[in-house]
Amino acid sequence: MVMPSAASVPQEFRGHWGWFVGLGVLMIVAGLIALGSVLMATVVSVLVVGIMMIASGIVEIVHGFRMKGWGQFFLWILIGILYVVAGLFAFSNPLLAAGALTLVLGVSLIFAGVARIFLAMQMRSSSPWGWVLASGAITLLLGAAILIRWPVSSLYVLGIFLGVDLVVAGVAWLSAGLAFKRAT
Repeated sequence: MVMPSAASVPQEFRGHWGWFVGLGVLMIVAGLIALGSVLMATVVSVLVVGIMMIASGIVEIVHGFRMKGWGQFFLWILIGILYVVAGLFAFSNPLLAAGALTLVLGVSLIFAGVARIFLAMQMRSSSPWGWVLASGAITLLLGAAILIRWPVSSLYVLGIFLGVDLVVAGVAWLSAGLAFKRAT
């Protein structure tokens, strides 16, 4: 890893390196808690998605009332209502919503994996296509593993993804904070 020089690190980062370290440690701890209880983390993930959908739906409805044409008005209102209903569904039955989200995730990963493999085959005469091929194969296998165990996988997949993401992001922030400290 290349260490940043003191000149390359903005002064505001150097002065607040402790906040980066603290955020990193907090995210690592939160990620480990999520990995320790993946069902709870899955439910929390679904509830957060539900909150975002409800908030987005309300904004869509408000935006719909600002439209001048009836066609646009009804489309914006309809989209907003659908978002709110989907968000309320996530709150009313988070495990069923997790099942739907996990199914979509598994199918999406399979399609992304196939697309990367196809792209790698197109790149064989140039760049390091092997890494793209490996990435596609791993993505395809991950999607297949999720779907093979679906709907049972919906109880833990989202929680594992959340936990791993928090730990990796936490390590990144912790590393950045320590690098900023060394650059001072």
